[in-house]
Amino acid sequence: MKFFLDTANISEIEEGVSWGCVDGVTTNPTLISKELVGKGDFKTLVRKILDVVDGPVSLEVTSTKADDMVREGKKLRTLGDNVVVKIPTTVEGLKALKILKSQKIKTNATLVFSVNQALMVAKAGASYASPFVGRLDDISEDGMSLIEDIREVYDNYDFETEILVASVRHPIHVKEAALIGADVATMPFEVFKKLISHPKTDEGIKRFMDDWGKIDKKKLMF
Repeated sequence: MKFFLDTANISEIEEGVSWGCVDGVTTNPTLISKELVGKGDFKTLVRKILDVVDGPVSLEVTSTKADDMVREGKKLRTLGDNVVVKIPTTVEGLKALKILKSQKIKTNATLVFSVNQALMVAKAGASYASPFVGRLDDISEDGMSLIEDIREVYDNYDFETEILVASVRHPIHVKEAALIGADVATMPFEVFKKLISHPKTDEGIKRFMDDWGKIDKKKLMF
């Protein structure tokens, strides 16, 4: 399973990439605006992200009509070969997905909340479908059961669309997504950091170092 960071913060992206486990990045207007307020311009920020990340970088359109989405998506695509155009899961979005697919521009259908939506964006040609599991959990629905159902449907019909698990809130979401067979999990940097952490690992290192400190270093061979 691929790991994407859901952030537009350069420091977080650089740190994550240095760990060797980041395969891509997803952004949205909220994440972008958070980094831009009083700090710079959109193109400069995006080009920095694209320079750091070798893999796919999702950039979201802000238009609501298909023709405008396509025009905006084509402009976003000029910023880098690894740009994936993020399109909302609406009727107009389906139209834009179909057109961008015909122009060989990769897309990410965002704000997917049902199997039927996932089925339709796959048929329209989306490169990725992004079900938002955390937001479903927030309204007492089971976000991960949606991932299971989408996986089954996509496997039934050999869709090439990748399942990109979004709105990840904690490491358990990542674990369950991996067990189900999702293609990608995108997560905030705070969740990403928790994947490698375990109190027993920290406890073991402390014990080893404490014991090592008891040795007379003069007797070491190196």
